[in-house]
Amino acid sequence: MTKGSRDIDSLIAIMRELRDPQSGCPWDIEQTFETIAPYTIEEAYEVAAAIEDLDWSSLKTELGDLLLQVVYHARMAEERGLFDFGDVVEAITAKMIARHPHVFGNGAPIATAAAQTEAWEEHKRQERSSRPGTGILDGIARALPALTRAEKLQKRAASVGFDWDSAEKVLEKIKEEASELVEARSAGAPPEKLADELGDLLFVIANLARHLKLDPEAALRGTNAKFVRRFMFIEAALARQSRTLKDASLDEMEALWQAAKKSER
Repeated sequence: MTKGSRDIDSLIAIMRELRDPQSGCPWDIEQTFETIAPYTIEEAYEVAAAIEDLDWSSLKTELGDLLLQVVYHARMAEERGLFDFGDVVEAITAKMIARHPHVFGNGAPIATAAAQTEAWEEHKRQERSSRPGTGILDGIARALPALTRAEKLQKRAASVGFDWDSAEKVLEKIKEEASELVEARSAGAPPEKLADELGDLLFVIANLARHLKLDPEAALRGTNAKFVRRFMFIEAALARQSRTLKDASLDEMEALWQAAKKSER
């Protein structure tokens, strides 16, 4: 094979050759589920970044990289006799059909996306309840970004009534958790205690995002991008003066930061 192909079977064949113990690539041969998992997560983030940047050419490439991760894991599973790529496709097609009876079966019509989300969650609840020994919080991936997992844990708990009834009450809880962090620091608490208090504060902030119907990860990504943009403004402004960040005082950098904010209004 010397050129690209639009056939998924070609990608599967490429992975089979890369993993061949006799003629494959040494790096690919020695990889495991555990070593590849971080790349899988990274590629998913690269997809999100391309979408955020409206970079459709990059999105095509990043989706290919993410697809490769699926093929990679499926190949390693096939080598162990666990399942193969066809089983992966069969499982997801069966799931999509089962969770959309209004499209693929005789289910009642669903008029809105919100109604479909509710139906989807109900279907997942039924699936969990059919498995013995399954708790309400089971199935929420531990590898998720911490803010995302916090939001999902809270949403699941809220589905059985364990929740504040307003954003205002969450805001009060944020004040309480922030005060506890300040008190712990003032009392000279050890790092593990400060980490515990900080975690409580972040957890409640994630809950506020849920009550405001916002994605906490997306909100933080937006702030990260804003920080980078404004910091680059500072660097560029200093460069025009033939200076670097090391040449500027904190007051000078703060003044440029405020100028960057003003330029965005």
